[in-house]
Amino acid sequence: MNLLLYFATVLIWGTTWIAIKWQTGVVAPSVSIAFRFWLAALVMLALVRLMRRPLLPPRKAWPLLFSQGLALFCVNFLCFYYAEQIVPSGLVAVVFSTAPLFNAINGRMFMGRTLQPSAIVGAVLGLIGILCLFAPQMVGHANDHAMWVGLVITLIGTMSFSAGNLLSSRMQAMGLHPTVTNGWAMLIGAAILTAGSFAAGLSFEPESTARYLGALVYLAIPGSVIGFTTYLTLVGRIGPERAAYCTVLFPFVALAVSTVFEGYRWSPSAVVGLLLVVTGNLIAFNMLRRLPFVRKRERTARV
Repeated sequence: MNLLLYFATVLIWGTTWIAIKWQTGVVAPSVSIAFRFWLAALVMLALVRLMRRPLLPPRKAWPLLFSQGLALFCVNFLCFYYAEQIVPSGLVAVVFSTAPLFNAINGRMFMGRTLQPSAIVGAVLGLIGILCLFAPQMVGHANDHAMWVGLVITLIGTMSFSAGNLLSSRMQAMGLHPTVTNGWAMLIGAAILTAGSFAAGLSFEPESTARYLGALVYLAIPGSVIGFTTYLTLVGRIGPERAAYCTVLFPFVALAVSTVFEGYRWSPSAVVGLLLVVTGNLIAFNMLRRLPFVRKRERTARV
């Protein structure tokens, strides 16, 4: 079951980056995200009713729900939608693949979990890998303010995603199912985005193109209703650190899609950077030791 949830999340979220890209340009990001989560929340809460689960969470869960809605379904997506206007979607996905490292650090800071030295080594490799991936675009553009802003925005979005992971883990430990908490948190996030967009005087007229509306439906149903349910169910079943392993595979899917639809061109430094990011994540969580040839060498060494 865990393996099915894992690969469903990878395949769905690995392709949502290009759909986010297709929504940028005409409609303000905050409005597009609000549309997405109003639709996703209504579908999610309708499913909760059909499954006959309790619809209203206990009073003690509401501060956590509000925090999750703000972090995971508001700030997180605002950062990624704005970042996608600056850098290719595949590269945004690669930066997002550092989420396991943020989960480990936040788990140590807020939940008292032990921070392993391997996580520090993995973080360093991951950051070097990110610099390598951005190198082709940074060459000759060291003074390009927008490029650095895009990197910072993406990292902030990843930290917000991590915070939402830990909040979901906390609520599942309280016995709340992800479909219930996701539905209400999405509703809260959509309400915050709507209020902020109204206050900023933004237009709520959607872009009436098949690409925009198709991307909206894809992001709301597969990307949000299914993707967040499978991922956060994994968070509850195996923990936020291990569940975030799937973000390691996002760059492979996202960069492949970006290559086809955006004309992304691979450079030697980009390949090296991708390998460093993946290796850093694997080292951070001792995944390399699970590979058959590594375990065989360790058994041979002990003999």
